[in-house]
Amino acid sequence: MSEALRQGSGQALRPGSGQAIDPVTLEVIWNRLLSVANEQQDALMRTAFSTIVRESQDLACGAFDTKGRMIAQSISGTPGHINAMATSMRHFLAAFPPETLAPGDVLITNDPWMTAGQINDITITTPIFKGGRMVALFANTCHAADIGGRILSAEAREVYEEGLRLPVMKIFERGDPNRVLLQIIRANVRQPDEVVGDLYAQAACNDAGGRALLEMMEEFGLDDIAVVAEEIVGRSEAAVRAKIGELPDGEWHSETRGDGFEEPIVIRCAVRIAGDQIFIDFAGSSPQSTRGINVVLNYTHAYASFAVKAAIYPDVPHNEGSFRPVRVTAPPGSILNALDPAPVASRQAVGHFVPSAIFAALAGALPGRLMAPGADPIWLSVWRGENPPFTITIFQVGGTGARPTKDGLSAVGFPSGVAGVPAEVIESLAPIVMRRRQLWPDSGGAGAWRGGLGQLTEFARRGEGRWSVSCIVDRTRYPATGLLGGKAGMAGELVLNNGERPNPKMLLDLKHDQYVCLNPPGGGGYGDPFERDPELVRQDVVAGYVSPAGAAGDYGVAVRFTGSEEELVRLPQQWVIDEAATAALRRR
Repeated sequence: MSEALRQGSGQALRPGSGQAIDPVTLEVIWNRLLSVANEQQDALMRTAFSTIVRESQDLACGAFDTKGRMIAQSISGTPGHINAMATSMRHFLAAFPPETLAPGDVLITNDPWMTAGQINDITITTPIFKGGRMVALFANTCHAADIGGRILSAEAREVYEEGLRLPVMKIFERGDPNRVLLQIIRANVRQPDEVVGDLYAQAACNDAGGRALLEMMEEFGLDDIAVVAEEIVGRSEAAVRAKIGELPDGEWHSETRGDGFEEPIVIRCAVRIAGDQIFIDFAGSSPQSTRGINVVLNYTHAYASFAVKAAIYPDVPHNEGSFRPVRVTAPPGSILNALDPAPVASRQAVGHFVPSAIFAALAGALPGRLMAPGADPIWLSVWRGENPPFTITIFQVGGTGARPTKDGLSAVGFPSGVAGVPAEVIESLAPIVMRRRQLWPDSGGAGAWRGGLGQLTEFARRGEGRWSVSCIVDRTRYPATGLLGGKAGMAGELVLNNGERPNPKMLLDLKHDQYVCLNPPGGGGYGDPFERDPELVRQDVVAGYVSPAGAAGDYGVAVRFTGSEEELVRLPQQWVIDEAATAALRRR
């Protein structure tokens, strides 16, 4: 950047100057803020102890102004963390107003009703000071490897059973760690080194973001970022309202079903567009459950606002301004607005249905722009055992729904965005063997555009000793439906090697020689399968995504293998379309 621009930007951005921010300078500052948030995230992932943060990226990082408004977020992270973390800042500032904070202070909470909806998600917030004045806050939310109580599951009856609950408090005060709090945490968790190590990593990453911000402020001659924040938030809000204003006014409805725990759950969604605002109401949804699949309103709002952004204004910068035109309500005591002390540990098993419910409702207002329903809730399993003692959490994902002009993505997380853990990492950290991990043929819903494929996976253990798994999975009874004539994807499966199919949200005790098949579901198809290009069907057969029987039965395309069965290598050109048989199938 030239010296002239540097001086000019410092002059234009000085609070109280009365001067507007020129667009070029604002763009430069905005991109620097994004790089600051990404630097914060990089520091977190490189110093974290747990695979959940380091490998799966189950995290969120962001920068906030002194009013607690999010102004920038890192490039990765899950909506349930990012958006809920943004809402949590008002709780931090209510407990500790800026005038009560000092350099070196670091705040913490995992209260589900204040932040990301479950006790395992811990939010760390750090005020940043310049010249003795607080100029910003940096925060991050991470899923802790363990938080005590029951092993992470859906079986609890109250939140008190689910682990150690931390109110908003200081984990560092003027740079000194709260040793009593850290002792309490270590005494209550199964993996104290990982959990406490991650807490230090969370505090360190906020420091890294703060240092980068202060460097940027020095470069631009800024005393604070109030004017920048106001401009960024205001422009985002105006852009969002303009995008919403382009849509027709009206109200649309949908109904989505999930496995639940003891009985299925129903999510009823009404989306109303009125001028430049969107109102989302979940009245009529199931009442809160007696088990830990309940969702707090903070988490519901997080995924609802994400869904609207993804559907209507994906290119608008994500910050406080993009939340304002979206109003989210759900009846108190319902499955999407559970009241304290409801159990909430597995809230993602229901909360991840929210975007699909909104997309299904908005399909009438946005024809040809929204994808079909997908696998939705991530599949989370917590494995624990003896000889040697181990606990490890593994995330898995199924297929996304097909899009209006493209197939769905296979084994890709949506709406959570978490990454799967490589088999080599799993097997190096615990005596677990991944006997199988492959894409699941025919699991993607048929359509003019095919749904993404789920997975076939098998887990066993090395050696002898007791072991168990707590599975938190869904769509084993209600597969992802297709859209506009597309077929449903394959339902997911939890199957033991003896053929037993237990409740997919129960804690299962296993014998040392048992293995567990966890097969995340496929996404729904989009459009009439008989309108799919036969050549695309042939390519799917070659790739192993669709079987020859599936090609004929679902798509009306006869694909034959012309090579000899003895050949070890099957070349793509050896799979051909039988034109006459295909014409007959499609006529029939």
